[in-house]
Amino acid sequence: MSKDRIVVVGGYGHVGATICKNLGEAYPGRVYAAGRSLEKAEAFCREANGKVLPLQLDIHKPLDESMLEKVKLVVMCLDQRDTVFVEGCVRNGTHYLDISANGHFLTQIEQWGSQTETKNMGTAVLSVGLAPGLTNLLAGEAHCLLDQVNELDIFIMLGLGDRHGKAAIEWTVDNLCTSYEVMNKHQRVTVESMTDGKLVDFGPELGKKRAYRFPFSDQQSLARTLDVPTVSTRLCFDLDGMTRVVAALRSIGICRLLHQPKVREATIEAFGRWKMGDDRFAIKVEAQGKRGTNEATVECLLYGRDQSNMTAMVAAAVAKSLYEEAFPPGVHHMEQLFSLEKMRFWLEQEASLTVFVREAFL
Repeated sequence: MSKDRIVVVGGYGHVGATICKNLGEAYPGRVYAAGRSLEKAEAFCREANGKVLPLQLDIHKPLDESMLEKVKLVVMCLDQRDTVFVEGCVRNGTHYLDISANGHFLTQIEQWGSQTETKNMGTAVLSVGLAPGLTNLLAGEAHCLLDQVNELDIFIMLGLGDRHGKAAIEWTVDNLCTSYEVMNKHQRVTVESMTDGKLVDFGPELGKKRAYRFPFSDQQSLARTLDVPTVSTRLCFDLDGMTRVVAALRSIGICRLLHQPKVREATIEAFGRWKMGDDRFAIKVEAQGKRGTNEATVECLLYGRDQSNMTAMVAAAVAKSLYEEAFPPGVHHMEQLFSLEKMRFWLEQEASLTVFVREAFL
């Protein structure tokens, strides 16, 4: 039976809808916007002029693997509680792409892949989007430009005036007060989110900002895939004052209040209504190491507008490659199968990209 369908789970959501529209233009009639609500899926698909079709699918219910018989690729835009759905896709030869930033969940998939014989199975690509995603590709580029990498620092600036989906806002709020592990000199250490601020220069247009640790999954996966001793990811907002306020609230114990459902919901709603700031985003990767015998630093900077749209464009580009090209089976992070060079043509039309190498000659 021919596998030619693409199913976008969460396909009528904030990012998923953009992915569906992009893929629907390339593969009209073969793309399905899937989710629990058939009514919402049908309403969205009416806007797509028949190029995207509706599908009712609840990933929290047992997977009917017969559904995958005609599905070549699944694009996952929802958070999951376990890896059952992913495993079902890959085992049935269906390729899988995930835009999640949940490090714990991605590690579970990675561990399953490393313990499973995946020959003749599908290809799963994790860490797809802006962060993780483009941050991974910038890190991979910096890694290629150095002979030895001792440390990777990743910085992400998000615009408060951007149109953030509710799921993204919920993830951010839920991680304002969390502990997580990072690699520091090949040792696992526990750090706290919104602490340990570091000054970063985002270039003449955006200037310098102080960014704080945040549990984006790229810092955990890159330590493994690129074998870098020390990796960290930090977050800031376009409005410096808001970054300082969030960091200060964390330091005075707001965490206890965020565990209360009403306070959490009010905080999520406030972030969603926020209209100050603009829709600019920026990501910067600084890699320190050596070129030959010389100490060297590589700085990769990308900035543009509408991070949700950029996430969708990255996902659509990877999806098209998975649909049309052959890749090794099993579980991979984006930087293990893709390079910045592969994305550069369309990326430079949508955002500003610069790469600097500074070398201290002995």
